[in-house]
Amino acid sequence: MTNIEHFEFESIATIDSPYKEKFAIPRQPNLVSAAKGRVLLTGDANNPELIRDIEQFSHLWLLFVFNATQEQGWKPLVRPPRLGGNKKTGVLASRSTFRPNPIGMSVVKLDGVEQLSNKGKQQTILHISGLDLLHGTPIIDIKPYVPYSDAVTHASAGFAQKEPDNNMTINFTDQAQTDLAQYQDKYHELALFIEQVLAQDPRPAYKQSKTDDKIYGMSLYDLNIQWQMKDSAHINVIKIDHCAQK
Repeated sequence: MTNIEHFEFESIATIDSPYKEKFAIPRQPNLVSAAKGRVLLTGDANNPELIRDIEQFSHLWLLFVFNATQEQGWKPLVRPPRLGGNKKTGVLASRSTFRPNPIGMSVVKLDGVEQLSNKGKQQTILHISGLDLLHGTPIIDIKPYVPYSDAVTHASAGFAQKEPDNNMTINFTDQAQTDLAQYQDKYHELALFIEQVLAQDPRPAYKQSKTDDKIYGMSLYDLNIQWQMKDSAHINVIKIDHCAQK
């Protein structure tokens, strides 16, 4: 008899993401359209037959595990960033990563499908964009996004009814512009990617919309981007260079 209180899942894919650390990952998918990544099918799921006709769909649901935070456990009340990080609400009334079961879901744009062969081994790859997932995130299911069913036009969403305000102006210093020129060929739309990430103000929720003279660093691809708040509506990108090897 099946135990309906306990389930075991194996990952079917892993994410190759430009986000190498949790800091600066958008809090929802599709806020940063220039974020491009790959879904690498693994194990028995690394079979092109599993994704036959998937190109008919422009977007996909990715169900994944919050593997970077699951060891920290969960609490019944959390502090959603949209409420300023101060007010508490129920964990199941939020998108918090700290959940009874560390499962997340994300809608991403499907940009293409690729089959690679390396030394006789086949790799099935889904190219995606608009992702909000940490590099190495395990995927436990993939489903097509169906607009007439999945998009409820008149739904209400409480404190998250509207997309966050995005009034930040991003400026690149002379040094940052010089650095951009070095990496632009390797990373297409790098400037746009940086601008879209910083426009979300990746600082902790309690600091948002406030002046902060701290110099921050964030990892995108294999790059470290240093930036600083000029004022509450302007960010200066100071420098872009390769991340130090760990």
